[in-house]
Amino acid sequence: MPLSKGFNPMNACINVFMTVLCLLIALPFVLVVIISLTSENSLVQNGYQFIPEEWSLEAYRIVFEKPDPLVRGYLVTAFITVVGTVASLLLTAMTAYPISRMDFRYNRPITFYIFFTMLFNGGLVPFYILMTQYLDLKNSLLALIIPGLLSPFNIMIMKGFLDKIGKEIIESAKVDGAKELRIFFSIILPLSTPALATLGLFISFGYWNEWYNALLFMDNDKYIPLQLLLVRILSQIEFLANSPLAEVADKLAYANFPTLSVRMAMAILAGGPMLVIFPFFQKYFVKGITVGSLKG
Repeated sequence: MPLSKGFNPMNACINVFMTVLCLLIALPFVLVVIISLTSENSLVQNGYQFIPEEWSLEAYRIVFEKPDPLVRGYLVTAFITVVGTVASLLLTAMTAYPISRMDFRYNRPITFYIFFTMLFNGGLVPFYILMTQYLDLKNSLLALIIPGLLSPFNIMIMKGFLDKIGKEIIESAKVDGAKELRIFFSIILPLSTPALATLGLFISFGYWNEWYNALLFMDNDKYIPLQLLLVRILSQIEFLANSPLAEVADKLAYANFPTLSVRMAMAILAGGPMLVIFPFFQKYFVKGITVGSLKG
């Protein structure tokens, strides 16, 4: 019997393989969700299972028992993610655009200088002194935003994309009387949408998962981001349950605390929003491969 028109065995095998691969990639996340909904006794007795013997919402009840710090942590994280991502994309594009222009006299020295910073940095102590004593940013949200504004790696990626944009477009705009700022904002940025979306996704992941700078510079509980808040909650609970310095009443209260399921619930609360946002940016990874190319 002849094969039906349009059927390709090779494509079918590739589709089956990719489907199985996607399922294997998704299984760990599904397991995390199931563990967060499993009772602690079931986890201790039977380990991690896709079909647990006993379901429970105890982990989420404990996490949401005092929602005010959690909501505040979400707001702080959302603020630094949105503001930091927008500002970082603008500065990255504005830095990469001049060094991508061959008619810019200092493009090679500046490119080397940016690349050099990928190999060496000043270290933790100078960084802390700069942020706290010279910039006076301790207990300020700017301490969570400024360190991630410019990344040499992102600049080099953006430069590589801008190198592909035809210089004839810029020359035509200059002939029409456009100035450099007009060219950048009206022509370069719209053509760079795929690169900006891809970098924006990576930058937003970095800001959303921010906790280290908050650990260094934040003493005010009002400015604690979500990731650091969840780490502190779990550390405090483990301390009360296991430390010999803790009160007896605290030990008894937290002796049967569902540590395993709460960890997974916190992981879902911390990473869930970004997992929802990610699919909306997927199209930009393959879109515009020939953006900036010219016909003829």
